Amino acid sequence: MNNQELVAKLWNLCNVLRDDGITYHQYVTELTYILFLKMCKETNSESSIPEKYRWDNLITKQGLELKKFYKELLEYLGENCTGRVREIYQGAQTNIEEPKNLEKIITTIDQFDWYSAKEEGLGNLYEGLLEKNANEKKSGAGQYFTPRVLINVMTRLLSPQPGERCNDPACGTFGFMIAADQYIKNNTDNLFDLPIDLQEFQRTAAFSGCELVHDTHRLALMNAMLHDIDGPIYLGDTLSNFGKQLKGYDVVLTNPPFGTKKGGERATRDDFTFPTSNKQLNFLQHIYRSLKTTGTARAAVVLPDNVLFADSDGEKIRRDLMEKCNLHTILRLPTGIFYAQGVKTNVLFFTRGQTDHGNTKEVWIYDLRTDMPSFGKTNPLKESDFEEFEQCYAGGDLSKRQETYSEENPNGRWRKYTYEEILARDKTSLDIAWIKADNPTDDYTLAELLDLIKTKSENISKAVAQLEELIGEVEE
Repeated sequence: MNNQELVAKLWNLCNVLRDDGITYHQYVTELTYILFLKMCKETNSESSIPEKYRWDNLITKQGLELKKFYKELLEYLGENCTGRVREIYQGAQTNIEEPKNLEKIITTIDQFDWYSAKEEGLGNLYEGLLEKNANEKKSGAGQYFTPRVLINVMTRLLSPQPGERCNDPACGTFGFMIAADQYIKNNTDNLFDLPIDLQEFQRTAAFSGCELVHDTHRLALMNAMLHDIDGPIYLGDTLSNFGKQLKGYDVVLTNPPFGTKKGGERATRDDFTFPTSNKQLNFLQHIYRSLKTTGTARAAVVLPDNVLFADSDGEKIRRDLMEKCNLHTILRLPTGIFYAQGVKTNVLFFTRGQTDHGNTKEVWIYDLRTDMPSFGKTNPLKESDFEEFEQCYAGGDLSKRQETYSEENPNGRWRKYTYEEILARDKTSLDIAWIKADNPTDDYTLAELLDLIKTKSENISKAVAQLEELIGEVEE
């Protein structure tokens, strides 16, 4: 049985728990508690777990005895163990009320062909489960789930190297860092030829992250462990003063959460030059401040359109970014790759300068949105969709880039703007589109229309027309 079949069987076990009223996300968390014990046994790494609470003892229990023992196990491992075990089980509680359901899950997991699973990689098995959760709309986990294809493209273009410190300040289930680790392994002839101290660095310090949500933090810890990554994954809020310690990185790869702070309050970080209630603008500030000033430290970050055109603090932060960093590339992503309706996103690629001034000379923009097919479950994003962009990106070498836009080819997707041209734009807007769509599908949500009316004079007529159309539909 291959990993894909195992994932399907594990996911189908969720049907067993429906009568207990357990959500998909609770189910994945519950599976993590149980799978951790089984996978420790399969990988001969049970030394950090007291013998009483190991897998072989768990499978001997039944009925009410099992339920009582399982609750005791969760509490003990979360309070009395150390290291990853304590981190994963800290504050753990079961949502399974019916002992027979718990017994069914444990028995089914015990009967799997774990030899085949280990051949394909237990980390790949677990990531398959996390992706299944994200693809299930009812779970809510996929609202801002970063497609694996996009993670791989961003990682490939930043090209992390052995010895570099990589970070994701909003790490979710740790997908970006796992991709960075895999990229280095795939592009290093033999990791075992590296000096012993560098090998240890790669395993224990090269990849780090921070996650605010406790249950998601558990999933990240489990995911990292199954990929043999033992770097720090903090449970905390990057946008609070806790996040001030997250700095000195060579590479940052991330897709931070979108939205505003509850009640509109500003970030609690007291070191931000431009504190705002906009989460993504605060994350952007954190990211470029967290990079080393070596001239090679770099980031790729997924951000919504409003970061490109928001006025007031938004404009100040864009200017600050372009002063401190070389914002060399913006990728306008197609719609439909995130589940949240109407979310339009971009990837910003930038390199931190050695000084705080004059680092951006020109910004190259690739439009993968206009006149593109709608992506979603029936038409998923593919590696081939990024082929032309990767060729245009030219490894980040500006001297090798060739524009695809010209008077003869007005719909070329790749275009360059000088820093002076951007400064001359209203609100220093980076929200630039030039392709005339044959079949316009780039409609705006009501919220986005209001943003456009407030901040983008050149689009007022378009925004008003669409707003009138939407209001008419509502009235009908």
